[in-house]
Formats: sequence, C-alpha cells, structure tokens
Amino acid sequence: MAFNINQFKSELVGGGARPTLFQCQITNPVNSTADIKVPFMIRAAGIPESTVGQYTVPYFGRQVKYAGDRTFADWTVTVINDEDFAIRNAMEEWMNFINSHDSNSRGLPQQYKSTGQVTQYSKDGSPLRTYVFEGMFPISIDGIQLDWSQTDSIEEFGVTFQYDLWRVEGNTGVPTT
Repeated sequence: MAFNINQFKSELVGGGARPTLFQCQITNPVNSTADIKVPFMIRAAGIPESTVGQYTVPYFGRQVKYAGDRTFADWTVTVINDEDFAIRNAMEEWMNFINSHDSNSRGLPQQYKSTGQVTQYSKDGSPLRTYVFEGMFPISIDGIQLDWSQTDSIEEFGVTFQYDLWRVEGNTGVPTT
C-alpha cells in the first residue's frame, strides 16, 4: 500500500528518536580538569559514520566489485564556551601535547590517544545507544569569532577528532511493541 497513515503510525511506535536527547563524554588524557563540564557544554555532536570501501577486479570486460576496508570519518562536536575557557584550555593543552607550538616536540600515541562517547537517550531518559570512540585525539579546534554586533549570543567553537574505531556499547535501541 503506497500511503497508509495507520500503518505508518503503527511502525513509529516510539514516536521517533529525538536529536536533542544526547550527551557526550570525552576523556582528556593531558588535562582532565574540564572533563566534568564536557557533558553540559557540548551543544552539538553526531552519531558517527563509517564507510566500507570497495575495489574492482576486471575480468573479461566486466568489473567485479568487492568490499574493501572500513574507514571512519572525523567526528566533530560544538562546544559552548564559558568565561573560564576550561574546555578550550584543556583541548588546546591536549593538542599542544600532541605537537607543541614552539618546540615541535611530540607526545607518544599511548599518552595522547583517549576515549569518548556519545549517548542517545529516549524520551523517558533511558539510554538508547552509546557510541564509544577508541584511540581518539583532537585534530583541530575552530577559532572563535569576536564581533561587536553579536548580541544576545554566547561563544561556541568546534573541535574535530580523529579516532581508530567506534563501537556500540550497552543498549542498541529500545524495542518498542
């Protein structure tokens, strides 16, 4: 049946997942003082994506396709900046440990790689899915635009992370009947 509102409603028993019901946690291995603020100050994030590549083998004029290796895209969060700059300072220290501004010295991967997670919640507050990022580290911190004409607003900045892999932990969705 092409259009049946009753069938649609019966399939959408939970009313759909809400994009505002999430929380992030990031463990900063270099400066953990702001870790407690992270769940409250990350305003936007995303459920991670991944891609399976492909390769082609030619055979008698045909292209036979095979699945290749999995790759993981960068993960970006948007952080609300408080006047203490706690999260920004911690992220800048983390990146400076990875590669310092002035001496070009580098930390070891086992010292700068860490974990993070994003949890999607149901409307009743129970966790639906938690994505855990392993081997995570920041690769860029966005600038903060200062502007006299920006009234009734608060500063924000983005942080982009690279990671080795993500996995789903705990619930993988709440079954609805």
